[in-house]
Amino acid sequence: AADLWSVYSKPVPANGRELWTLFLQCSCVTVVIGGLFYNWMFASLEYSWHLSTAMAISFSLLLLLSLFLVHPARCVFSMIMPTLGTKQGRKLLLSTCIMIVVVNVTPNIISNIKTILQVIKCICKNSSESLLNSTALLETASWEFGDAIQENVHSVNIYRPMNGHFQFSLLKNSSLIYQQMHLAGEKIGRDFLAVEVLVKDTVRVGNKLVAGFSMLYLCFESTWYLKNYLTNLRFDNFYITKKLERLAVDRKAAHLLVGSSKNLIRPTGLKLSREEVMLCLVQAMLLTVALMLMLVVMAMDHFAFSVADTAVKKAAQFSTVPVALSIKYNAKIGILPFLLKLLQLPQEELPLQNFERSYHHYLIFSSAHCRMSPPTPPNPSVLLVVGLLFCILYTIVFLETYAHRLCRKIAGSFFESWEEKRALYLYKKLSRKHKEE
Repeated sequence: AADLWSVYSKPVPANGRELWTLFLQCSCVTVVIGGLFYNWMFASLEYSWHLSTAMAISFSLLLLLSLFLVHPARCVFSMIMPTLGTKQGRKLLLSTCIMIVVVNVTPNIISNIKTILQVIKCICKNSSESLLNSTALLETASWEFGDAIQENVHSVNIYRPMNGHFQFSLLKNSSLIYQQMHLAGEKIGRDFLAVEVLVKDTVRVGNKLVAGFSMLYLCFESTWYLKNYLTNLRFDNFYITKKLERLAVDRKAAHLLVGSSKNLIRPTGLKLSREEVMLCLVQAMLLTVALMLMLVVMAMDHFAFSVADTAVKKAAQFSTVPVALSIKYNAKIGILPFLLKLLQLPQEELPLQNFERSYHHYLIFSSAHCRMSPPTPPNPSVLLVVGLLFCILYTIVFLETYAHRLCRKIAGSFFESWEEKRALYLYKKLSRKHKEE
């Protein structure tokens, strides 16, 4: 492995064997990265497979030429891998999480809301139809009761009104109500579909922009680090490297490294400074806020499914409500009631007619003919994938410091002569500081 890395990090291969080894290394790296790039564009960013394939092939060929022919490009590319463990890598993973949640959870929430609206529409349609039928029942009862009154009036033959029926103004054309309800339901459905399409398109475009910007920034950050490493001896130069230790031992000044252990750290050590720990905690808190927002969205998905499932089950269990209308009418006639009252004689009343009838009706709130799509349960794999990605994100937060150290080590292995100059600069700086003290 050390020999392969030595060939990979050399500016120029020493012989034909190393040249072929370098080409095979670059080819293997290119194939793996090209496959990952295709999967990222097709599965995550949702580009068409034609465009994803063309972009992956073009990117792979360009990457192969750059790695094989340009030594600094190999260094920059090698530093991109640990740079994925920094905030840029977190942005890529976070955008992937957002895309997964929006593509899989948002349509599910809207689908369950549509189911709830379908249940409400079904109840409104059946209840309105049942209420219209109840008015027809009232009309029948009123006409029969009016007929009974008319019979009593004809039998007495004293005063005859023009009409003894009650007059009801009924809505005969119930199709108007159904038409309005259908139009309202169609409008709500179109509005929900427009919102769903807008949200998905917005997040998809935003995710593509974030992903493209993050990839460009990854290359920029690695290039910026290499540029500062090669032009500024003070840049990221506070590590106790093997070259610095060897230089201190050769000049019999090993005590300089011991006395400056508080200000210097070993690149291979696990020790984190206080500032690095505080930075990791702040970044973990920001990541927790993003996690809470995604959990709220997924909780809304479970809540919408629960409400839709309950609404469908309760709507199927709705029983008909019986409504009874009872009319009891007794008609009597008195013989000279005023004269008998003056003479204080008992009054006598002759019964004319008794009218007693009951009318029954049933209010129906649900029907098996209603078209209701079944509620869609949440996808448990979404929570699993998001949880796994956030575990990786939290791990990246605390590995970011070590990723920076690995970038410095990679740059040092590609430019060993410059690393010796940096070690000499740091040694002189420690010697000067020791003399001043």
